[in-house]
Amino acid sequence: MGIMDKPTDGTEEISMDSGTPSSLQEGENVSEENSSMAGVVSYITGKYNKSSDARQTDEERWLNAYRNYRGIYGPDTQFTDAEKSKAFIKLTKTKVLAAYNQVVDVLFAGSSFPIGIETPSNPMGIEDAVSFDQAPTPEGAPKKRDVRPDILERVGTRKDLLEPVAEDLEAKAGVSPTSITFEPAKEMARLMQQQINEQLEESEASKHLRHVAFEMSLFGTGILKGPFLFEKEYPKWNEDGEYEPEIRNIPKIEHVSIWDFYPDPDSRSMVDAEFVIQRHRVNRTQLRQFKKRPHFREESIELAIEMGENYTNDYWEETLQDNMSTQSSVHRYEVLEYWGVIDAETAIEAEISLPKNLKDVDEVQINCWVCNGQILRLVVNPFTPSRLPFSAVPYEVNPYSFFGVGVAENMEDTQEICNGFIRMAVDNAALSSNLLIEIDETNLVPGQDLSVYPGKIFRRQAGAPGQGIFGTKFPNVTGECLQMFDKARQLADESTGMPSYSHGMTGVQGVGRTASGMSMLMGAAAQNIKAVVRNIDDYLLAPLGKSLYAFNMQFNFDKDVAKAPLNVVAKGTESLMRNEVRSQRLLSFMQMTSNQMMAPFVKYDYILRELSASMDLDESKILNDPREAAIQAKMMAEVMAMMPAQEGGQQVSSVPQQDPTGNGGGQIAPGEAPEPGAPGNTNGEAGPVPSPPTQPMQ
Repeated sequence: MGIMDKPTDGTEEISMDSGTPSSLQEGENVSEENSSMAGVVSYITGKYNKSSDARQTDEERWLNAYRNYRGIYGPDTQFTDAEKSKAFIKLTKTKVLAAYNQVVDVLFAGSSFPIGIETPSNPMGIEDAVSFDQAPTPEGAPKKRDVRPDILERVGTRKDLLEPVAEDLEAKAGVSPTSITFEPAKEMARLMQQQINEQLEESEASKHLRHVAFEMSLFGTGILKGPFLFEKEYPKWNEDGEYEPEIRNIPKIEHVSIWDFYPDPDSRSMVDAEFVIQRHRVNRTQLRQFKKRPHFREESIELAIEMGENYTNDYWEETLQDNMSTQSSVHRYEVLEYWGVIDAETAIEAEISLPKNLKDVDEVQINCWVCNGQILRLVVNPFTPSRLPFSAVPYEVNPYSFFGVGVAENMEDTQEICNGFIRMAVDNAALSSNLLIEIDETNLVPGQDLSVYPGKIFRRQAGAPGQGIFGTKFPNVTGECLQMFDKARQLADESTGMPSYSHGMTGVQGVGRTASGMSMLMGAAAQNIKAVVRNIDDYLLAPLGKSLYAFNMQFNFDKDVAKAPLNVVAKGTESLMRNEVRSQRLLSFMQMTSNQMMAPFVKYDYILRELSASMDLDESKILNDPREAAIQAKMMAEVMAMMPAQEGGQQVSSVPQQDPTGNGGGQIAPGEAPEPGAPGNTNGEAGPVPSPPTQPMQ
């Protein structure tokens, strides 16, 4: 059976030894069975209610962040009777999108997903390098150790696979190599890296990671789920034009909204969380689609559908959906997906067939789906070692809470200050731009129209001139209000670590007026995003890479990939370095180490690989591996040795002869005058060479 293949009838029990979890069986009377397992349902429901109550404070923070992002005033904002303006300046949206774009640019700066597989310094279970000698050992020399057959079998290669390389070298360079070196550990890391990249591309990991980055920037925490088994349909038509899709099992990852994520309320991170619950909002069709997935109980799904829709909108959903109606029920079903521990006694009462290695444990890791009091799926956690298939990454770490702090929360106060002063500025501008007219009716003829317009004439009957009508102008303090607004905007730059010039604000003065000065400012502004990228490395990319590696090692997607311990490396920070000055630093280092005395200490193959990666080039296509590089070097040496050729008994040098006249040979200088008789001399034959003058004897 393949990796986590679905059983033929959906109710067959599969042991843990075959790679699929032990599941709850459906008997003759499913309704009575679900009633007898009400303890499991109440246990999961109680955990859900506890987590929901514990995160209400966090939900208020998220709602405030969402309102500030959308430009909506909350119910706690009080307006005076004199206030006319309700302006909302969306500075929060600008900052959140700036942070999101910077994170995405860093993560996808390279050509591949920022997860790498590398060989450990001392690999166990696989040889770092294997040499195959072609020449016999000379007499008297110590005999070299032969490669064990089990090593050849474990690395997935044999000597006959390397013989074509030797034949190719002999054909091209005219020499027969004495030995060929193969690096199995490096080859296995390359194969695993290629396989994981293909799986991430199949599951559209880049799209889901962008969703995680957005919620992380806005709310402070992003959630990623996976990898888990998923059947993907590939469109395919036969020769007759009939649609025959191909179904493949792939490891899938997906983004989970923070609003549907209910972790253990007593945990500070995913490492110490005992359980996690995901809330699903599905329709009737989606609920029936669960029947096609492994170990879902078909009759229980039909019972849940017959009981009717049970989804109820929470208080925060009305704000997110811009729905102010009082209707709280919708035509959807609420499904709770539980991942976590359960007491072994409760599991036994639920008639779960536990594997032999879990018979004597006190608690068991399970995955359970519940809807309308019906257990839709109940299996032992299929992953080895057991893990919760979720990753929670904070934008800024709050060491005393599970959820982190986002950009919107950091600038909540400055957003309120900006809104307050901009409303004051607008109201004052409207008031000060109009005159307050005061009229003394005792000085005017009664019965006149008191409306004011250009060219208006008032008839007077008494009083001194100019004392019947007065125009009062209110002072304009808009400038002072806007100064406070600008100050609050600067405070928003400080509180978020996102300077305005980093996301396109013009009018930068001082150091930023020059290119080098702006480069210095942008480098300083990137310090904040570096901390965010490190959080992504530690809390998202590294756990995801290890989960994918363990998933492939457990379920063996590709048998050609050896079961060797490899290191999973998160490359988010490395992408940031590459995006900034990594290539310049590598080039400078190569120039520094060009000295022949330093060259033997430098690994130029690594520098070339890093240079190609920093330039967003595929290193596997443009660079040779060490074995191919050695072949090319030997070929070039042989070609250079064969360059001098014998022609007519005289050796023809490849170095061009200089023309002493200065007219040819690429020499621009006038050259030296030729001696008599030499080529280029116009006096014909050579005459007697004058002897140097002699000094008279004293």
